[in-house]
Parts: sequence; C-alpha cells; structure tokens
Amino acid sequence: MEDVLDVYNRPYDSQYPVVCMDESCKQLIGEIKVPVPAAPGHPKLVDDEYVRNGVAEIFLEVEPLGGNRHVEATERRTRVDWARFIKSMLDERYPQAKKVVLVLDNLNTHRISSLYEAYPPAEARRLAQRLEIHYTPKHGSWLNVAEIELSVLKRQCFQERIANLKIMQEEIVAWETNRNNKQAKVNWQFTTAEARIKLKRLYPIV
Repeated sequence: MEDVLDVYNRPYDSQYPVVCMDESCKQLIGEIKVPVPAAPGHPKLVDDEYVRNGVAEIFLEVEPLGGNRHVEATERRTRVDWARFIKSMLDERYPQAKKVVLVLDNLNTHRISSLYEAYPPAEARRLAQRLEIHYTPKHGSWLNVAEIELSVLKRQCFQERIANLKIMQEEIVAWETNRNNKQAKVNWQFTTAEARIKLKRLYPIV
C-alpha cells in the first residue's frame, strides 16, 4: 500500500508519467422493441424485454496529474490483449517518456510475461524496460485511480443499454475526447502518513 501511495506523492514528470490502468466489462444489451423517445410530459420509455449480445471488455488507463485517459473496448481480455494495450500506450500515447510508472492490480494477465507471449523476445524486452510497475495490494484495488475513472465512465457513458461493440466504441471515443479536452485530473490526497494513522489496524504489531 505504501509503495503505491508514495508513487502518487511524486511530482509531475513528463519523462516518468504515473499512469493507472484497470479493466472491467460491460454486458451488451439490445432492444426487442424500439424505445419511445422522451417528449413533453413523459420520459423516454424502454421496454422491459431485451436481448443479450455478449460482453465487451474494457481497458482503461488514466494519468492522474496529466489529465489524460484512454479507453478501449474489445471482445476479449487475454494476456495478448493486455500486451497490445500496453504496447500502444508506450509507443503511441507516451512515445517520449523514458519510463511509464504503471499502477495496476495483480490480475494474472498483468505480467511482463504477457509481453513475451505477444511479441518476439527483443520487442518484449524493449517494452518491459520502459515500464516501472507498481501493483496494488490484494483487496486494495481502491488504491488504483483507474478504478475511480472506470466508475465515472460507467456513470456518464453506460447508463443506457448498448447493443453492440461498435456502438460502445463510438460512445467511448466521444466520452474520452470530451474528458481529455477538459483535462480532468484526479486530486489524490490520501498519503502514507495518513494511512499509518487511519489504517493502523492493517499494520503488524511489533
């Protein structure tokens, strides 16, 4: 826990940006009957019946101090999918950074070995050398700022039924563009010193 809190306490450095990453999923639900649009005097009417169209997997990264985020919706979230997301992060969104300081949970796909599963050894090593990984502790996913950003995404973008992956991807692009244009940052204030007081029960007794 203290490791992640100390990372959040670092001053902003564009050469070593702190980026938080997390994953989630969203069920794709189609309408059987066309909803009745809202009109003066009554809200939008949606029928209780629906059809399940599978599940979309969501990859999200957010830079708390930079106010940038990127979201992708895919059909799967395998080791290779994670590796491809990390490669695009390093080479497309942070090409000038010496290292990306990456905060994420301990999901079994979130490993350097996933890079080697997706790419030749030399390429996997190149990507790995540009990462400084910090894992949140078990049962400590609340320490990941990306989880906060996922919550915002779901509230602002996924309130209504989304029928298919293409529509979801379009909604995500619009949300991401708007939020990045606003440079919405995350003001993390919980520090190691406060953790030692407020979460004293979690520390071993010496």
